[in-house]
Amino acid sequence: MDFETDFLIIGSGIAGLSLALKLATLGKVTVVTKKREGDTATNLAQGGIACVLGEDDSFDLHEFDTLRAGDGLCHEDIVRQIVRQAPERIRELGEWGVSFTKALSNPEKLDLGQEGGHSRRRIVHVEDFTGRAIQRALMAKVAKEKNIEVLEDYIAVDLLTECKIVYESDTADRPEHGKDAKTLERCLGAYVLEVATGTVHTFLSHVTVLATGGAGKVYLYTSNPDVATGDGIAIAYRAGARIANLEFVQFHPTCLYHPRAKNFLISEALRGEGAILLDPDGKPFMQKYDPERKDLAGRDIVARAIDMELKRSGKECVYLDISHRPPEFIKKRFPNIYNVCLGLGIDITREPIPVVPAAHYMCGGVITDANGQSDLKGLFAVGETACTGLHGANRLASNSLLEGLVMAHQAYLFIKENMEDFTRKPAHAIPAWDTGGAVDMDEAVLISHNWDVIRRLMWNYVGIVRSTKRLGLARLRMAPILSEINQHYWDYILTRDFIELRNLAQVAELIILAAYRRKESRGGHFTIDFPEKDDWNWRRDTVLKRSNNGG
Repeated sequence: MDFETDFLIIGSGIAGLSLALKLATLGKVTVVTKKREGDTATNLAQGGIACVLGEDDSFDLHEFDTLRAGDGLCHEDIVRQIVRQAPERIRELGEWGVSFTKALSNPEKLDLGQEGGHSRRRIVHVEDFTGRAIQRALMAKVAKEKNIEVLEDYIAVDLLTECKIVYESDTADRPEHGKDAKTLERCLGAYVLEVATGTVHTFLSHVTVLATGGAGKVYLYTSNPDVATGDGIAIAYRAGARIANLEFVQFHPTCLYHPRAKNFLISEALRGEGAILLDPDGKPFMQKYDPERKDLAGRDIVARAIDMELKRSGKECVYLDISHRPPEFIKKRFPNIYNVCLGLGIDITREPIPVVPAAHYMCGGVITDANGQSDLKGLFAVGETACTGLHGANRLASNSLLEGLVMAHQAYLFIKENMEDFTRKPAHAIPAWDTGGAVDMDEAVLISHNWDVIRRLMWNYVGIVRSTKRLGLARLRMAPILSEINQHYWDYILTRDFIELRNLAQVAELIILAAYRRKESRGGHFTIDFPEKDDWNWRRDTVLKRSNNGG
């Protein structure tokens, strides 16, 4: 056995690191991250964390806003659990070294921003780089913990499951598919590639946690970091865990449109502070799509509105204008956005910002219970990788960091209470990774070509507005790509780039399949063939499982 640990956490964002800090009180924690520890979506989060702290606010209002944004598919018990833990988790972050911005009128209280879909000001933030502040604080605290080991440039290949080991052994009395086989659906750890050496190590753990973030890189245009290739979702699916609601991809309405700007998000907090969306002719347009909330409508509505405006005008971007606010206020409230835009020749205190929608957040993922546990015993999923039921069909702004914190805490409490259930040794020997007759891949074009084809295919056929015809074509065009990738998996020695491509393709296929199955428009899934909601069907999630869909 290469590595043995009590807790294996795959991913190093807010969910993974906050859970690592708590599990370190119970045993040895190993965190593996496929690039640097700080290469996470958390690090890029600008807006903040939704939390009820205002005198005019209440948990009931936050829950209502979340349910409204989720368009009928939220799980109300999970919404209640997460919303009501927010104040305690914010207090905990403060104790860990996160210095949230204080209110100018009262330095004893935190400043509360407002974002689309929220009926009150409740966004706790660190100016406009909240995620970066949280990431740094967590990394600093993790570095001081003797029970936590962080391995950078290690990428998970696949999960180790007891069922798989038994079926692949030569044991004569192995169980057939059925009740006895079900008892062996337990995760024992993972095969993990050490990028520097090309060695695939075996990691054995009592508990394995997927905290790998989302899958925004499956699309051509995204606000996500390069690491967001859906790794956790893909490896959980291949291991037999259920996946749900991948059709609900949230497209952030306002990413900076500029040839030198890569994945730079213009925070929804600008619209919360009065910024107005303008069409290419300089006219406001959101009143046509949501007369009540206008520029503060939910992300799904605003993204579709911008998409329609761009198709109507034939232009490449719309504009977000906050220049009517005092320059000093803009510079103080949004220093990061102001400086980045200024460096590109855009003075947001004097002119509007060119923006376009981009893939931003996966509302679906690995199905978990209220404690973050998946279908496989010993396998947990936290953060964007998971589908807890909080977001439903569309995420309410600034609920994502909150979900990561709360579900990490819930997972810790459950693991602590049930530790004896997770410490049983595997009944069979764990086989080492076998490369077989694989050879080095000497043509990187085999990866880069398919990577580009998949992302363009997903953007054009499975984007903001969909149709049954385009989804059907996407399925047909993905089939030979998946076949080729599967063959490469057996023929060539694994690299990080290939593992990411394999996972990206797997998640792309699942998004297409989920979108094809949902015969209605709801939240982040809009199809011209079924433009209305199916109210009779309002509680049904789209669940995908490898064993019953030909995966």
